[in-house]
Amino acid sequence: MTSIIEVRRMFRRREAIALASFALLAVLTLGSSIITSFDWPSCLRSFPKAFSWLAANFIPNGKALANAPKILARLAETVLVSVMATVVAAALAFLMALLGSKTTRPHPVASGLVRLVASLCRNIPVVAWAMIFLLSFGQNVLTGLLALFIGTFGFLTRAFMETVDESAESSVEALWASGAPWAATVMQAVVPSVMPQVASWMLYMVETNIRDATLVGILTGTGIGFLFDLYYKSLNFSSAAFVVICIVAVVILIEAGSNALRRVIL
Repeated sequence: MTSIIEVRRMFRRREAIALASFALLAVLTLGSSIITSFDWPSCLRSFPKAFSWLAANFIPNGKALANAPKILARLAETVLVSVMATVVAAALAFLMALLGSKTTRPHPVASGLVRLVASLCRNIPVVAWAMIFLLSFGQNVLTGLLALFIGTFGFLTRAFMETVDESAESSVEALWASGAPWAATVMQAVVPSVMPQVASWMLYMVETNIRDATLVGILTGTGIGFLFDLYYKSLNFSSAAFVVICIVAVVILIEAGSNALRRVIL
């Protein structure tokens, strides 16, 4: 009987916490709307007009199809830059993860430094990195590549460290107990056990970087983002719509391929 009463109290406590959380979110939303003068009724009324405009203007036509070779070339550039940034960042991130992981770190100081650098790179948005590098390198492919590289490096370093900690701890302890050196331990215990998860994280970042590269391209004047910005500002909405369709199609295809590969390697 006592256990039943305790279970009921626990559920009531959880319900009270959930209701308090929803109430807090509602108050924060209402307060933010008041502070920013956000007009919810006008926002809701604008949706039908927005969809009507999209249906009338944001549809590819013959002019957009004539620009297809240029659009596809820029799209290929965006995909290749995203893949290159991911691969290079993943290689460096894996090395840093071995130094920063609690399982394989050679020294606690090295682990702290790696985690600090990874947090700095990861918590600053890719667009912000693009703006920073834009001042130094100008509008070119290198600027976009560096921005994607830094953001990817920070994210993958953190992801790889957690993967190593979760997947290889017992194997590493066994080899170290037998007197194996650090390099041999990494190659025999860490690499075989974490490679499937590492590959999965890399595939995920390729998908993410293609999306981010579109925004970065608007700033750096490169890739498919530059073409979208050019067409949109010149009121060539049909070509801008074709750009969006191409981006969505490529992201869906890459995601489908990534999911298929994940099912094989995991």
